[in-house]
Amino acid sequence: MTILVTGATSNIGRMVVDRLIAAGASDIRALTVDPVKAALPEGVEVARGYLRRLDTLPAAFDGVDRMYLAPTPDNVVEVLDLARAAGVRHVVDLSGEPESWWGTVCKAVEGSGLDWTHLWPADFMENTLSWSQQIGAGGVIREPRPDMATAPIAMDDIAAVAATALLADDHRGRAHSLAGPEVLTRTELVAQLADALGRDITLQRATRDETVAALTPAMGEYAAWCVDNVLLGYTPAAESLPVTSVEDITGRPATTFADWARANASRFGTD
Repeated sequence: MTILVTGATSNIGRMVVDRLIAAGASDIRALTVDPVKAALPEGVEVARGYLRRLDTLPAAFDGVDRMYLAPTPDNVVEVLDLARAAGVRHVVDLSGEPESWWGTVCKAVEGSGLDWTHLWPADFMENTLSWSQQIGAGGVIREPRPDMATAPIAMDDIAAVAATALLADDHRGRAHSLAGPEVLTRTELVAQLADALGRDITLQRATRDETVAALTPAMGEYAAWCVDNVLLGYTPAAESLPVTSVEDITGRPATTFADWARANASRFGTD
């Protein structure tokens, strides 16, 4: 059985490849536009292509039994049509609840006629890297809701769940809501990050426009979308966050934010 990992140059896709290898999988094929950048391990078959270039996909899908699908809401229906025509049977998709901004992906997957497993993650721990510019410019992070509580998840834990779902048939027809192991306010996240970086960082309550302005140097035009849809538009009920989800599915504890921050301190521009 050949497993195709799409978006193999992206963060999560690349991690899915590593997790499959660690689980003992063989016959892994990785779809990437840049095999050199992907630096794929020996033994992984490389398929040069891109989900938004449909002409590259029939060859990549040939002989594939199941695949990890990176989110491409704009042409996901066409991608799935080609996958079904090639004989793909099971799709593990990174998406979101039907009403979310990635909801079109899970709807299309369910409508494709293929077996499916949805991965619906909470906010990524890696999203805190958008604070790097503010940390370097004085250590003051501006956000509109310091008390907003979430359970951010490490991308590698999402990849571990994806690998598990690709290798075990009992995840078919299931939507996995995923979260990190702890519910933390934005203030608590900043405090744990400050400990990991060994420097003073403060969180200052700011207006919507002040927050957009503070994030724009790091995020560009995406800053306004992030503020409106995540920092202001996302209000999870803390008691509903699936903090045991990663361990329940993979059998190993999820990464805590404190551990992730220590391991990724250099990515914030400081040791």
